[in-house]
Amino acid sequence: ADVLLVHSPAAEKEYVDGGHADEDGRLDVMYNDFVVIGPEADPAGVADYSDDAIGAFTAIMNNEAVFVSRADDSGTHKKALSIWEKAELTPSGDWYVEAAAGMGDVITMTDEKAGYTLSDRATWLNVGGNTALKILCEKDPSGLLNNQYGVICVNPEKNENINHEGAKDFQNWIVSESTQKIIGEYGVEEYGEALFIPNAK
Repeated sequence: ADVLLVHSPAAEKEYVDGGHADEDGRLDVMYNDFVVIGPEADPAGVADYSDDAIGAFTAIMNNEAVFVSRADDSGTHKKALSIWEKAELTPSGDWYVEAAAGMGDVITMTDEKAGYTLSDRATWLNVGGNTALKILCEKDPSGLLNNQYGVICVNPEKNENINHEGAKDFQNWIVSESTQKIIGEYGVEEYGEALFIPNAK
């Protein structure tokens, strides 16, 4: 890879601290948030914790309601793991399904199993309308469900084949004022809300 557009800030910090980024390090690009989705019947009572991610995850585990994990080492998977950890819970058992799949497929699987999962809001807006699922927990005031994206140019000293000039062009483009404006408008016409909030500094 020449340039990374990613959403796992703790892993990104580790990457930059390890000397894998160029001299500019990591730059903020945009953010949205994560949502806990599940069936309308809500057998685990997750809606009782409509803005409390730890409470929602605890209710799912206490009821051994189906939870579909991405289990793919993605930013969303890391976020779910961090919520389980903050809740001081270790999910395991038949109710905890490890899909090793992308977000769209996981939402479809969750719908088929009438279970619960954690999704980024953008994928939910794109895919959720085709399911019988609904958002049951969102906008946790602690910030636990925030989903920040960053852009990192790979250190060109790592590999002679790295296209650092192209990577830098992309990084400069995505944090530019004109592109940030496009990001802030993306999704408004189709979904009635922006999929991402631009926040490059």
